[in-house]
Amino acid sequence: MVCTMAFLRALLTTARSRHALGPTAGHTDLPADDAVMLDAPDDRLSPALVAAALGDFEPAAKLLAATRDAGDWEFRDRTLARLVAFARSRDEWLTGWLTSAPRDPDALLVKASLAVRRAWDSPAHAELLREVGPLITAAADAEPRDPVPWRLALDHARGTHAPHTVFESLWEQAVRRAPHHYGSHVSALRYLSAEWYGSHRECFDFAERAAEDAAGDSLVQALPVRAAYALLRDEEATARATSVQQDRVDAAADLAIGFSARFPVADPWPAEVRNLLACVLVARGRTDEAMEEFRRIGPYATSFPWAGMTGEALGGFLAARAAVRARAASAAAVRGRPEHSGRRGH
Repeated sequence: MVCTMAFLRALLTTARSRHALGPTAGHTDLPADDAVMLDAPDDRLSPALVAAALGDFEPAAKLLAATRDAGDWEFRDRTLARLVAFARSRDEWLTGWLTSAPRDPDALLVKASLAVRRAWDSPAHAELLREVGPLITAAADAEPRDPVPWRLALDHARGTHAPHTVFESLWEQAVRRAPHHYGSHVSALRYLSAEWYGSHRECFDFAERAAEDAAGDSLVQALPVRAAYALLRDEEATARATSVQQDRVDAAADLAIGFSARFPVADPWPAEVRNLLACVLVARGRTDEAMEEFRRIGPYATSFPWAGMTGEALGGFLAARAAVRARAASAAAVRGRPEHSGRRGH
């Protein structure tokens, strides 16, 4: 592939060296740099995080209980991830919750997820993950309808080097509860990745089948673009990518563009998908479409994928946006010259 993640990193380096680029350089409807927020919680989650910072677990407990009662597994999983991210450094509220209600299915889920997250943070994650298996089982037993503990179990299987037979049995349990749960699909995709126990072809096959079966507004529509991102990050595989693989990457991006277009501009719900899509579009040199995606993102930057690209998520997002804006402005200027009239710029 001509355009790769190496190309993107070079582009980010160039953008960081050009701080003089102002907001008037094309697409002035983009939020100013200082208006961009990283991993901003939505209106439902913010009060729970504020209360947790004060040691009060009740708002978080009520929010998770509401997701369980409504069977809103996507929002439940997203809420869980944010609460666990907060609890990694401040878990007093969780300790108080478990003391007050040791059998609460929501408290048990947060406890299990936090243990999995902390285990993954350690170089000895395989050994530590084996120790937290009973916590995942307890969370699954506490609410048999919930697919989220089975998403944790899939992450656990990947980290403990579980064979494909174990993975398949866990996957069956997850999709039995929620056939199109995005979190479970992402965990399965990671297990099947070339980085772990599968291949880029397996990733694309799995992601494309899942997207075909899901509704148009399902987050699973973005699964193929995750497979594309995994391929683009693998520079050895990218260097020998076939035309079929390149076509699959672009088809995945096209599908995600259609998904993104279903939601309002500056909607926090699809923000991570839009950030990932923008990253892939930039890496593929699809400048105009990347610029449109940054417009749709609005102020909602997300750690994934920028932290993995640059080590500093917000800076990576802003550098990518500035680089794309500069390239779009340059291409527009070239297209405006008389000798280029009637031609299509790229």
